Amino acid sequence: MAFWQLTVPAGPATAEGLTNFLWEQGALGVVEEEAPDAPPRVRAFFSDGASSTELVASTRAYLSELRALGFETARGEVEIAPLAEEAWASAWQQSFPPRAVGRRLWVRPPWERDDAPGRQTVVIAPARAFGTGHHGSTEGCLALLDDAIGDRPPAAMLDVGTGTGILSIAAIKLGVPRVLGVDIDPDAVTAARENARLNGCGGRFEALLAGPELLHDRPPFPLVVANILAHSHAALAPRYGRLVATGGRLILGGMLEGEDGPVTAAAAAAGFHPADRVAVDGWSSLGFRKAAP
Repeated sequence: MAFWQLTVPAGPATAEGLTNFLWEQGALGVVEEEAPDAPPRVRAFFSDGASSTELVASTRAYLSELRALGFETARGEVEIAPLAEEAWASAWQQSFPPRAVGRRLWVRPPWERDDAPGRQTVVIAPARAFGTGHHGSTEGCLALLDDAIGDRPPAAMLDVGTGTGILSIAAIKLGVPRVLGVDIDPDAVTAARENARLNGCGGRFEALLAGPELLHDRPPFPLVVANILAHSHAALAPRYGRLVATGGRLILGGMLEGEDGPVTAAAAAAGFHPADRVAVDGWSSLGFRKAAP
């Protein structure tokens, strides 16, 4: 035995926080899994030097804290089991199969070598940052991005909360000449830069450790994407209004389907008209156009 596999039931409201918590406990890898025929869960892998008893106890305590704060946690037991080294590698890699997204994209991890004829390949190494193309919100944003770029790519794009850089890299592969990605998580900036290097587009991608509020000296962008949480979109809507050029496009992801309304209302107040919507696995991604003043 070389590793522990910790399995935790996780709902949409708690999966992100739980994932971050497990990384902080020393996880070697964390996978969020959602399937139509099974309840959502998070699987985390730890070395066998970690105490299985302490891992289960600390995770249960964290879930209890979430419930005390008013979060609804998923039903089910926290489970831990040993894994042989070969099983760990298989379990980790099988969680990130290649997949076709949108009309023109093929997203795969670096250990897969096959590309798809007629599609642009985006190579993403799973890391401590959000965005592998396997989450409903990321897939929805990629599909909207593919359509928004079309046959006439804009001159530049801004990616707010870039995570692994997947949306930025996809935009470059689809023809956008220059992309700026910003994130407040140092792990995300590191992951985005490394993924840009893997895809051979580092020279066209700039990743900054910053929030969008620090971009006041930049001219407006013809295309802005942001795959973050619904409450963040509502707070940032006026800033989106300044960051998107007149007539430009805004793509927002990271919302549960029932959260469309408040985000659309906030965007409308900032001068945006709804244009497109994609729903994948209970997550909504929205496309907007910025109206003339």
